[in-house]
Amino acid sequence: MHIGQDMKVTQSASPLSGIRVLDLTRVLAGPHCGRMLCDYGAEVIKVEPPEGDLTRFTSPRVGSLSTYFIQQNAGKKCISIDLSTMRGAEIFRGLADASDVVLENYRPGVMDRLGLGYETLSSTNPRLVYASISGYGADGPWVHRRAYASVIGAESGLTRAQGDARSGHYANDPWSHADTYTALETTTAILAALYQRERTGAGERIDVSMAGTMLYVNEHMHDELYDGPTDPNWIRSFQPGDYPIMQVADGSHVVISAHPAERGTFEIIVAVMDKPHLLNDSRFVDVQTRMSNFETLLQEMRTWAASLATAQDFEDRCDEFGLAVGVMRTARELAENEWAEVRGAITTVPDRIGGEIRVPNAPWHFTHGTVGTRGEPRYRGEDNRDVLHDILSLSDEEISSLENDGVISSRIPKT
Repeated sequence: MHIGQDMKVTQSASPLSGIRVLDLTRVLAGPHCGRMLCDYGAEVIKVEPPEGDLTRFTSPRVGSLSTYFIQQNAGKKCISIDLSTMRGAEIFRGLADASDVVLENYRPGVMDRLGLGYETLSSTNPRLVYASISGYGADGPWVHRRAYASVIGAESGLTRAQGDARSGHYANDPWSHADTYTALETTTAILAALYQRERTGAGERIDVSMAGTMLYVNEHMHDELYDGPTDPNWIRSFQPGDYPIMQVADGSHVVISAHPAERGTFEIIVAVMDKPHLLNDSRFVDVQTRMSNFETLLQEMRTWAASLATAQDFEDRCDEFGLAVGVMRTARELAENEWAEVRGAITTVPDRIGGEIRVPNAPWHFTHGTVGTRGEPRYRGEDNRDVLHDILSLSDEEISSLENDGVISSRIPKT
């Protein structure tokens, strides 16, 4: 079913009810995009090669499933097709004819060589939204370069900026932001294309590069590209890397979301610490002198913070003056905090061996629509028969023949 066809949608329906997505992606950027569409209510069919998604084989593992795979793919149907075969490509084209979105992250040119590129698929389904994710885009001098998040982090300036903020101690981004940011941008583009389709009746070809994404989401990119003069009495681009992290008496670490040297902020911090004499200290009379003596200013703040018993005492004092404070926690500590429980930030999905596994829930709360992570993780090819029968009306005999010929395959644990 396509958006725009006659269908009754109740207030409790999911926003993307009736949308079908073929997700050929692997690892993180594409699978997380597919997960978001699934959490919005789309029917997402993960199409894996015979060897399966690489993340099926990572650790930790619960039974025959990796927790990494579960987090990004719970709720999707899973089929496994050898697209390099003539019959496998034909089956995929049939599925694409009955779908709204194709999402892929093969290297540019692979889908065309398989006979599954946008021009081919849109010729029989002109309403198709076809989204491709790659490291550097579908054209240009770097079109054939391999890319993962760590590579794009290095190329885009993220690794350099993080290392410069740590006195030259360079390390790769531990959370693969180049992948997850790209997933967000691709999801947004797909939603925009689906909306555009309602006005034009036509599908769209979407080409998203991870490198372009990292430039787009870099809030300091304007400053990187600016070559003009600057006023030394203004802090450039906020500089959140300078926001101090301090330790209170019980050992907790806290951060103030403000630059201590900035005009206006400095005066507030002096009031918070109740150290009015610093206002007349020659080392701190303006932004330039405060930046010249920045480490000394930070030490004043650290000494004050250490005099407070707990992080809550620190936050209470800062809150009186309108300063935002964060407590440095692990991700698990936040996930097991009372806030997370009240907000439903963590949910559970079946682990397929009689238990449950905790994963992050979608962060969106809709008043009327039903959204969020639901459903179970599926084994490779577990939904072959149901999908091919329901969408392509293949008989059991035809499906068995495809299995015998190796066109489709599955790996389902024996019970």
